[in-house]
Amino acid sequence: MKTLDMTEGKPVRLILKFAVPLFIGMLFQQIYNITDTMIVGYGLGENAVAAVGATSALYSVLINFANGLNNGYGIIISQAFGGRNWKKLRQGFAAMVILDVGITLILTLVSLILLKPLLFWLETPAEIFQQAHQYIAIILAGMITTIAYNMSAGFLRAVGNSRIPLYFLMISCGLNILMDLLFVMVFQMGVKGAAAATVIAQGISACLCLGYITKKYREFLPQKQEWRLSPGLTWEMFSTGLSMGLMLSVFSIGSVFLQKAVNLLDSAIITANTASRKVYELWMMPLATMSTANATFAGQNYGAKKLDRIYLAMRQVIGMELIWSAVSVFIALLTGRILVQILIGTSDPFIIDNAVLNLRICTLFFFPLGALLVLRNTMQPMGYKISPVISSGIELGLKVLFAYAVVPKIGYLGVVITEPIIWVVCAVYLACVFWIGQRKQRREGQKAISHRFSMYRFRKT
Repeated sequence: MKTLDMTEGKPVRLILKFAVPLFIGMLFQQIYNITDTMIVGYGLGENAVAAVGATSALYSVLINFANGLNNGYGIIISQAFGGRNWKKLRQGFAAMVILDVGITLILTLVSLILLKPLLFWLETPAEIFQQAHQYIAIILAGMITTIAYNMSAGFLRAVGNSRIPLYFLMISCGLNILMDLLFVMVFQMGVKGAAAATVIAQGISACLCLGYITKKYREFLPQKQEWRLSPGLTWEMFSTGLSMGLMLSVFSIGSVFLQKAVNLLDSAIITANTASRKVYELWMMPLATMSTANATFAGQNYGAKKLDRIYLAMRQVIGMELIWSAVSVFIALLTGRILVQILIGTSDPFIIDNAVLNLRICTLFFFPLGALLVLRNTMQPMGYKISPVISSGIELGLKVLFAYAVVPKIGYLGVVITEPIIWVVCAVYLACVFWIGQRKQRREGQKAISHRFSMYRFRKT
């Protein structure tokens, strides 16, 4: 059984050790996403790329909510692991499974019933509507496979094992690419083939992960009586998961409004936006993996009541994210145009110019994005359940504002500047909340020490 205790040792070394497998896993996932886009683009054309891109924001709302729940559940499990509370860890895993099954069934049913009205509301262009509906319907029907993988991978990461989810993800990505080629290029299944390949590959990775947990982590698996949900622990799991789920899904809802504004422009803009996001999301991965690794570090050390280690790690991780942000800007300036052309196989200068514009402006603001990710992922394990959700609410409000008031007036440039502005505003807000909270905590700690000293002197006299 492989675990990683992050409550002892140098924070940066531990975080990097944990983050490297996460990064490689995300890299493979992004390689798959890019390969999938290339297969769809080269095999089916620009409209097919637009059809897949037009539904991405809608899918993100549901998946981010479900994955946010699992991230929240993982925080409680990592705290139990850090505090060596094995009974709570096993009960937490049982609660995670039961909550995930119930929530997945509800999300799948509701999303499939409301799918067509939502696509109409999103102003999905008529020429890509049918392909968009076919693609997203299959993806949503197979949502259980994505959530099952993220649940099992979240459990393994909570106990410090980030390598095994990586290995299974690598297998899944390889199978996904092979099935994409088979279903799209050989069997001529269109976007339905791309969607089916994704669901099947995710199902395989989920089965592999769950099988590994069952075999290698038997002492962490719930015993018969521990499958009966404890109201207190279940509420702790659900409230933390709900906070993380809302934090991730609320800003994704804002992305739905922004996607609607993009869809109202034209198919070429949708293609440009999809291509640029595929590229800069690849460069976001080091920011995301470092902040995710830091969340597990914070959870374990908060459970062990070692707050100084959390503060030190935050400063060091933010410093590393600043360095990567500078590197990203340099890469975008040198290679942005070439990467966009290779990705979607187009020579249309209008598509390429708009994609490169989005790519370059967004990478300029990677540092506030990195700081925002670190703050959100660290504050949750430390008990800040409301402020990260409020920051997502701010993001939602700004995206709606830009979608209805800015984009119609200045066009795609309004879309391009929306997220960089949001990253700055939300990072500043959370930094202020965290600073105020830590000052208050230190004052209360000093008062407690002073009170104990006064009581000691009183007893002596």
